[in-house]
Amino acid sequence: MPISPEEPQDSHFMRRALALTRRGLGHSSPNPAVGAVVVCDGQVVGQGWHAKAGEPHAEVHALRAAGELARGATIYVTLEPCHHAGRTPPCTQAILAAGIKRVVYGASDPNPRVAGGGGRFLAERGLSVTPGVLAPACEWEHRFFITHITTGWPHVILKTAATMDGKTASATGHSRWVTGPASRRFVHRVRGWVDAIMVGAGTALSDDPQLTCRLAGRPNPLRVVMDSRLRLPVTAKVLDPAQAPGCLVACLRDAPEDQARRLAEAGAQVLRLPADDQGRVDLAALMDDLGARGVTSLLAEGGAGLAWSLLKGGMVNEVMYFFAPKLVGGATAPGMVGGPGQQRMDQAWQLCRPVVRRFGEDVMLWSKTLG
Repeated sequence: MPISPEEPQDSHFMRRALALTRRGLGHSSPNPAVGAVVVCDGQVVGQGWHAKAGEPHAEVHALRAAGELARGATIYVTLEPCHHAGRTPPCTQAILAAGIKRVVYGASDPNPRVAGGGGRFLAERGLSVTPGVLAPACEWEHRFFITHITTGWPHVILKTAATMDGKTASATGHSRWVTGPASRRFVHRVRGWVDAIMVGAGTALSDDPQLTCRLAGRPNPLRVVMDSRLRLPVTAKVLDPAQAPGCLVACLRDAPEDQARRLAEAGAQVLRLPADDQGRVDLAALMDDLGARGVTSLLAEGGAGLAWSLLKGGMVNEVMYFFAPKLVGGATAPGMVGGPGQQRMDQAWQLCRPVVRRFGEDVMLWSKTLG
């Protein structure tokens, strides 16, 4: 099939719109960080991105920047323009009012209530609509939103740092630091992308982490601690009430009331949940609660036990494994995934072909899970 003369140009401008999405990442949730570009006679005359929930969407920013030059122009959007009113009016109406003649978008709207509505509405009103340009790249950029809107749960990233022999700490439990400063800086970037970060009680007790994003201009995630019996001390750094948006401690329904009160006084939100078949906090119930709160993305930085539980529950959407060029050995040194383990190799969780990145001397394998 011959390539349309518009196709290379469409890809070029969609890549520009994709680059804009990253400016809103971490700020726009629970909305997607959409990017938009308005093009007239082959020149960009306006661009925008969704900077914050409740504020105008990317299309509106781009159209305002273009002004009268939007009339008869093409708009490139990474996600199908919305055709429903929420905290802001539908973007389809803004596109019509601006006099746009052609709409090119990447990912289709995954919202089951309105899927396809925006593109169809515009096409029915005489606009030329081209869907699916760089769709896989656009879907990847909007993966947090897509997972949340289609499942009701957050998109979960499982992050682990280990030595080359797969140890996350020494046999004594010493773990600072497994990886180098470049890897840790990248992890802080990821913390700035996501809505929440989660660890188990063991990690919270042994490491006393802050779980904040220490990069200027980036927001902190909600800090979530899985603590069935409320062992977390009130002096834990993760409770710091000065670090918005705060800390959520998930415990069992029969966890001690007096400790729950002390943690609440120290700044925690205490969430009582049912037990799973192992007598621990039911992760599915926690995911339901987080999703209902509008948490679209979750970075799991806990230990081997939490990693196993998330994988066993089918909750992991992507994996970030950092490996440092170190060997510590030790039969009792903790590994990357705990639990009883799979009994057969054909039962292993299969990952997509990973992207390999270098951070100083460390190597990161970044993969989206299958199935």
